[in-house]
Amino acid sequence: MSLSYIFKRLLGMVPLLLGVSLILFGVLHLAPGGPLDVYADNPSVTQEALDQMKRAFGLDQPLPVQYFRWVTAFFQGEWGYSIRTSQPVMEEVLARIPATLMLSGSAFFLALLVALPLGILSATRRYTGVDYFITLMSFLGISMPVFWLALMLQLLFAVQWRVLPSAGMQTIGDGSLPDLLRHLVLPVFILAFASVAGWSRYMRSSMVEILSQDYIRTARAKGVSARRVTYSHAFRNALIPVVTVVALDSAAILSGAVITETIFAWPGLGRLFIDSMNGRDYPVLMALLMVGSFALVLSNLIADLAYSLIDPRIRYD
Repeated sequence: MSLSYIFKRLLGMVPLLLGVSLILFGVLHLAPGGPLDVYADNPSVTQEALDQMKRAFGLDQPLPVQYFRWVTAFFQGEWGYSIRTSQPVMEEVLARIPATLMLSGSAFFLALLVALPLGILSATRRYTGVDYFITLMSFLGISMPVFWLALMLQLLFAVQWRVLPSAGMQTIGDGSLPDLLRHLVLPVFILAFASVAGWSRYMRSSMVEILSQDYIRTARAKGVSARRVTYSHAFRNALIPVVTVVALDSAAILSGAVITETIFAWPGLGRLFIDSMNGRDYPVLMALLMVGSFALVLSNLIADLAYSLIDPRIRYD
């Protein structure tokens, strides 16, 4: 893949993200209510104070003017100030990114390590007890509500057995690595479980199709071992469609696991999104939505890079 292609793709992100920002800004500001509605019923806040807050945040300007001022400042690195906390939005977002990367990154790699071997095993043992068991567990993982599974595991391991902490990132007064790992176990398992269920099915479907190809039958006829046929000939070709799904899902995971972080009180982007949505904190919401959109667009580019690495026949000019 040439550097010019990568540069063109990166350059093409700019108008795409501008279009996304316009849609998000319009939908967010056209929704019923507004960011200052939380103060409307407070008898301690006068109308004069509300008018001052509107002028301070630029909410008294027409919507097109608000968007132009926001998008100009945003792409210059000025993300504004939070309406809830009056803190710089960029500082609040950047402070939450490490926690989300730790949680989502751990879940992502765990899901990959489990889903790919399960998909291969299910494809090579089709219509056996192993295949039926993996299929059953996959269907359970896909259909089971994440919030329900999280609450049940929380009740079992944290409340009844008391072997794992119920929430948070660390125990007060204990910032050790083992304590952090104990807090990671439940939320990482919840995030990885749903991904494993879906990715293993895609891996199985792709492997089944590849294993029925003529060149696989030819390799077997030449006496190549089943292990080599599976992992040297079929595996890389079967990865092509799986990479697309994994890339798109990874963007959703890394942009913040909203439900998981909320249930386990994990101080990441997902929990910040819920807090900002409840408080109608538009500057923070727009920043989080744009970070998620950028992650999704970037994941598509990474998927293209992965295609050319997996299959040398794929070239981008």
